[in-house]
Amino acid sequence: MSNILDQLQIRRDEARLGGGAKRIEAQHNKGKLTARERLELLLDPDSFEEFDMFVKHRSVDFGMDKSHFPGDGVVTGWGTINGRKTFVYAQDFTVFGGSLSKTHAQKICKVQEMAIKNRSPIIGLNDSGGARIQEGVEALAGYTDVFQNNILASGVVPQISVIMGPSAGGAVYSPALTDFIFMVRDSSYMFLTGPDVLKTVTNEIVTAEELGGAKTHTTKSSVADGAFDNDLETLSEIRRLFDFLPLNNRTGSPVRKFYDKHDRIDESLDTIVPENPNIPYDMHELVEKIADEGDFFEIQRDFAKNILCGFIRLEGQTVGVVANQPMVLAGCLDSDASRKAARHVRFCDAFDIPILTLVDVPGFLPGTSQEFGGSIKHGAKLLYAFGEATVPKVTVITRKAYGGAYCVMAPKHLRGDINYAWPTAQIAVMGAKGAVEILHRSDLSDNDKIDKHINDYEKKFLSPFRAAELGYIDEVIQPHSTRKRVNRAFALLKDKELKNPWKKHGNLPL
Repeated sequence: MSNILDQLQIRRDEARLGGGAKRIEAQHNKGKLTARERLELLLDPDSFEEFDMFVKHRSVDFGMDKSHFPGDGVVTGWGTINGRKTFVYAQDFTVFGGSLSKTHAQKICKVQEMAIKNRSPIIGLNDSGGARIQEGVEALAGYTDVFQNNILASGVVPQISVIMGPSAGGAVYSPALTDFIFMVRDSSYMFLTGPDVLKTVTNEIVTAEELGGAKTHTTKSSVADGAFDNDLETLSEIRRLFDFLPLNNRTGSPVRKFYDKHDRIDESLDTIVPENPNIPYDMHELVEKIADEGDFFEIQRDFAKNILCGFIRLEGQTVGVVANQPMVLAGCLDSDASRKAARHVRFCDAFDIPILTLVDVPGFLPGTSQEFGGSIKHGAKLLYAFGEATVPKVTVITRKAYGGAYCVMAPKHLRGDINYAWPTAQIAVMGAKGAVEILHRSDLSDNDKIDKHINDYEKKFLSPFRAAELGYIDEVIQPHSTRKRVNRAFALLKDKELKNPWKKHGNLPL
């Protein structure tokens, strides 16, 4: 018996070495951790249970029959993060460059299917050179099997992809199908077609970092939701995000112990909005002053900065946040901001996470580039997302809510449950000056008359009390009591029930 146990230990030790000591050293020399080291940091100590440690590829072409490594380049299994179950896989770059074979894909598919059956999130740590060329179409079939499982898991369990090395060609589509993508600066990249091919086909000369690095995908393409400086920081932040997320689409928004007063008053909010409506203020400050302990996990911080999206906790419960940012483009909505916010709203609705919307929006960004770029359809995505959402929705208008942008930002008319306004709120078709120039064209040469018209318009239409009189605003609240009022609103909505008419699915304006 002892001999058999010794053989088992030898096999385990061999599998845990991956591609061997030299390749592990090479991985470390690049500033990267190995697949197993990453899982140790991601998961609670001693919680990882591995599957398929001894699986080997079955390829015989191009001398592959003479080269085998237990595990075949991916470590799979399950563990816990702060005591909550999750399924995981981590590609091992020390084995065939982390390339995906048929058996490599089968291992990933197994944990995906287990995640769906057991209704637990799945986290993928990607570090792969792509499909294993020696296997041809079998590798492509393996990728597509993974994609199909990503699709089936969508909206059922949260899926997080962490790009910790290369991800090229078809490999990028599995992360693209998941809920969140995070990257490591200077050591990860994603692209469909690499720099060498681009140089040959299109004569474009670009580095891998410029083409598909973390900066590109967090600031330009919006493919990635965030980037961090190294493996350690990245995995720590993934643990932090995981704590905000439900385990599946039936458990509801997670709740944890909190240490902040639910009715905390913050007098500084009474002066956060400048008297001059054209002077900006930082919406981050409001979000953090409402949140438990000021904790705000922002999604896509570096893309479409004119809108903020992320997660906070209110009385310990996770709440999704969508907020206009007056510091950037005066808070105007554009195509990028609309897409960013729509995706966040749909994620929250899919996983039963209540939504808090903070509104200060003067309208949609004008310009030919916006119109030619389909801003109508992109804006409709956000409209559709808010209108479709059945989770508790609380909206606070802090200042401007003009025109079509008011219609898009979770108003009462899109089944907003509780809609508050600050006394500084201005709810109208447009600003006073623009409205007066249209309504009183004949008086444009008389400055005194125009000033009087502007003053009259502001009193009649820009006051939040006009909307409150019509029932479109439930209450005009004092800014300093915002946290208290929002907390009470969500407490009221805790047992909300709302169902959309049955349909196979809607036709989102993609």
